[in-house]
Amino acid sequence: MSGRTSAHHHAAATPALRHVLTHLLTPLLMCLGMGLAYLGAFVHPEPHHLPVAVVGEGPRAMTFAQTVKDGAGDALDVRTLARRADAVDAVENRRIAGAYVPSDTAPELIVATAASDTSATVTEKIFTPLAARQGLPLKVTDVVGTVDDDPTGQGLFFLLVAVSIGSYASVAVLGGAGAALRMRGRALLVVGVSGVVSAIGTLLAGPVFHLAHHDLAGVWGLSWLYSAGILFIGVGLHTFLKRWTTLAMMVLFVMLNFTSSGGLFRPELQNGFFASLHAFWNGAGYIDGLRTLLYFDNATLTRPLTTLTIWLLLGLTLTAAAGLTERRRAAAERPAAEERPAVAEEEEEEMEEAVAV
Repeated sequence: MSGRTSAHHHAAATPALRHVLTHLLTPLLMCLGMGLAYLGAFVHPEPHHLPVAVVGEGPRAMTFAQTVKDGAGDALDVRTLARRADAVDAVENRRIAGAYVPSDTAPELIVATAASDTSATVTEKIFTPLAARQGLPLKVTDVVGTVDDDPTGQGLFFLLVAVSIGSYASVAVLGGAGAALRMRGRALLVVGVSGVVSAIGTLLAGPVFHLAHHDLAGVWGLSWLYSAGILFIGVGLHTFLKRWTTLAMMVLFVMLNFTSSGGLFRPELQNGFFASLHAFWNGAGYIDGLRTLLYFDNATLTRPLTTLTIWLLLGLTLTAAAGLTERRRAAAERPAAEERPAVAEEEEEEMEEAVAV
């Protein structure tokens, strides 16, 4: 009798163990992915074709610029600018990371820490030894600085983190608990949830931590556009990926997104993979848009708005395709009543996984 009981428990435990191991695959893949992404993107920053300029005219300036280029190799892209005013304009418009003004008495480096504090720091480290060879201190002029409440300018990166987490974590709820709603209802909820998430982000950026001292309406608009894109993509993917949606969202909007955003390191300080993602990923568009809005009011928002709009359109397309797929599935089959508890249990587990992450 005891043998039968033991066999029965063993038979019952095998599917349960398989079920647990299957669900453990998600956090293990997240561990691997986060390690590869964050260590690959942040652990060893070094310049790759960092754009800088040497100010001056004539053979002497050209020779000096070529000497800098020869010494740096592929780390720098060195150009010459005739006047200091041209250098200031290039730095203010983020065409270059810094400009060195040679002098026999007071050499100067022009940077904009609001564009990237790390790029400004790297540029200073490159040109400080050149002034030291003359026995002179290097004067550093910051033509576009950050606000005192965010001295490194990296607060915008952590705003990106907050808005991203609020967005992709809501996908599990809208896709799981909201599965009983028609896609049109979920889409309306996406509009509302993204509005709330962006309002929270704007509140944190403005009155709470004072990262943004003006243009809060613009910060809210950019945050809404960014959040809505993530939510529409997630709700659309959930129809096709089910409980694997959480992992997919982590890959898209954490592993690849945070690392390529430029919030900590500009693409010129990263390897080719993450630098290439920066050109079109939505987090990069969001950070660039916030920096332009808050610090570089002479620049246009066309590129970041275009990037965020494309991601939103991608989300709307996925959501429309998901709605069409669900209608076709509903017409082709009717779930058995006894299967509904299992579906509800799976949705509950998915939400628990998302909250734990």
